[in-house]
Amino acid sequence: MTFYEHIAVTGERQGYRYGDSSLTEIMIRARFRMTLADDIWPYDVSTSFPDATLRLLTGVPKGDRALELGEALAEDPVAISSAIRQHSDIVGYDELYLDDSRVIGQYEADEKSLYEFLWESTLPPEFPIIVEDGEMEFNITATQPQFEAFGAALEEVGKQYELLSLVHTDDRDQLLTDRQRNYLLVAHNHGYFDVPRDATLAEVADTLNVDPSSASETIRRATDRVVADFLMRQPR
Repeated sequence: MTFYEHIAVTGERQGYRYGDSSLTEIMIRARFRMTLADDIWPYDVSTSFPDATLRLLTGVPKGDRALELGEALAEDPVAISSAIRQHSDIVGYDELYLDDSRVIGQYEADEKSLYEFLWESTLPPEFPIIVEDGEMEFNITATQPQFEAFGAALEEVGKQYELLSLVHTDDRDQLLTDRQRNYLLVAHNHGYFDVPRDATLAEVADTLNVDPSSASETIRRATDRVVADFLMRQPR
C-alpha cells in the first residue's frame, strides 16, 4: 500500500476523504514506525541491545554531521554508553548523566540519515524520536500540503514504514492533552515564562505535585507543540 493509500483509508475511517478542499486547514497528526538503514549507528546499537530504548531528544545539522542529544533506557546503560562512544559514526561523545537504568549523552554523528528526510520534506523533526531493535518511531504534525510533501519524500527514498496512527482535527483545543494544557497553565500563572522568571521549575512542580523532571518534560513538549503549530500556520 502506498503512502497516499494509507492516508485515504485511514482518513475515510474517520469521516474524511483525502484530497477534499475542506481538509486544507485541518491539522494532521500521525505516528510512524520506520525500519532503519543497517549502515548507521542507531541500527547497530539498537539491534545489539534489542531490549533497550534509545531516545533522540534533539538533533541539529552541523555541516556533514549532526549534533545530537540522546538518551538510552536499558538494564545495562554503561554497556550502551560504551557502544555508542566507540561506534565509528560517533565523534566527541560526552556522557552527561548515568544511573542504573538510564544514560544521557551529547555527541556528533557523521551521518544524519536517521531523520534527514524530515528536513528535506520541510517538516521539522518532532522529538523525541524513539529507536528500538532496528526500528524508529516518530510523530509529525502538519497541514495537508505539508503532509503531501512528506509523503512524496517517503515515496522518493523508498523508506519502509508503518503508519501507526493518523488523526485529523480542526479543533485548536486538541493541540495539547489535558495534562499538557494544565501544566502550561500552572507554569504561566506562576510566572515561569516571565522574564525574569517569577517561579522556578521546582516551584511549578511542587504546585503540580510531581517531580521536576516530569514537569520539565511535559512543559517542554507542550511548548514545542504550541510553537510548531504557530510556525506551521505562517506563510512561507
